[in-house]
Amino acid sequence: MERTIFDDEHHAFREMVRDFLDKEVAPYHADWEAQGHVSRDVWLAAGKTGLLGLDVEERFGGGGSDDLTFLWILSEEIARSGFSGLGFPLANDVVTPYLTELTTEEQKERWLPRFCSGEMITAIAMTEPGTGSDLQGIQTKAVRDGDEWVINGAKTFITNGIMSDLVIVVAKTDPDAGSKGFSLIAVERDTPGFERGRHLDKIGMVAQDTAELSFTDCRVPASNLLGEEGQGFIYLMQNLPRERMSIAIASTAGAEKVLEDTVAYVKDRKAFGRPIASLQNTRFKVAEMTTKLAVTRAFVDRCIVELNEKKLGPAEASMAKYWATETAKEVIDQCLQLHGGYGYMREYPVAKAFLDNRVQTIYGGTTEIMKEIIGRIALA
Repeated sequence: MERTIFDDEHHAFREMVRDFLDKEVAPYHADWEAQGHVSRDVWLAAGKTGLLGLDVEERFGGGGSDDLTFLWILSEEIARSGFSGLGFPLANDVVTPYLTELTTEEQKERWLPRFCSGEMITAIAMTEPGTGSDLQGIQTKAVRDGDEWVINGAKTFITNGIMSDLVIVVAKTDPDAGSKGFSLIAVERDTPGFERGRHLDKIGMVAQDTAELSFTDCRVPASNLLGEEGQGFIYLMQNLPRERMSIAIASTAGAEKVLEDTVAYVKDRKAFGRPIASLQNTRFKVAEMTTKLAVTRAFVDRCIVELNEKKLGPAEASMAKYWATETAKEVIDQCLQLHGGYGYMREYPVAKAFLDNRVQTIYGGTTEIMKEIIGRIALA
């Protein structure tokens, strides 16, 4: 089915993204996977090309567009290419709203130009060793001491954790205030008391650095508070739909590409003297996967439109994240099965996709958390 949410400008941008990935990423990604992180040069190249801060004001070096579709096109093309080391979607889809909507003019001038140029890599530190998706269980504390915040605690599974120059830390600033006791504080690289722990050894997405972070009497200027004190949990809830849509979009696009590759493979691969594609089991499996992805795509594209119009609610975003990631997991697994023994070989893209995409049902809120959100809203 033809996707109707794009215009000529969107199509031109997609071609620009593909050209960027071919020139600046494809020749190097295997090396980045071997070393466990991408180069800073690719961030600078992305900034120069205009792929960072697409919805940041032009006066700060951003794209100045309020059309989030450009962000989703970038995420789709990265997912389709299998370049899972690139942390651009985290910066654009997750971090940007915190830096544009919660910052003072002084903070904008200090951070946004470097954010858009690729000079400043960002991360957001929510998850802790004992909390997972339970954000209200966060134990990292920040205590006000004069003109500073003193932060103590630990975070884990932090994307861009090693390379990040600015980390948005979710911390408890009022232990007695429940969900109204959390705040967001920006911690900059080389701040005393801020240390990076293990570079975590993941089964997939190995070129995207993921780390443990620790804060021991970490003193941060009071001016690094984002938004209002005690409103951190509310800010997270407001921005999580955008993050969850980013994951849903990448999952759908990645699975579509794996299915396309698998269709080509089964047409060429022979068993019992004829192409695998001629077997009824193959036709049925391809029919099932094609249908599920078509239905998923229709819903995800509708959610893209709703999000652009600021109408997308948390239930719909959770539905998209839950359904798209679980569908992608199922489709990629079935595609690997159709590859037979070759699907288990890392040299085949389907094997890499199998490993890279498995985390999609976990980060950004597990499938179980998505169902809990949807169920609570549906039964309210």
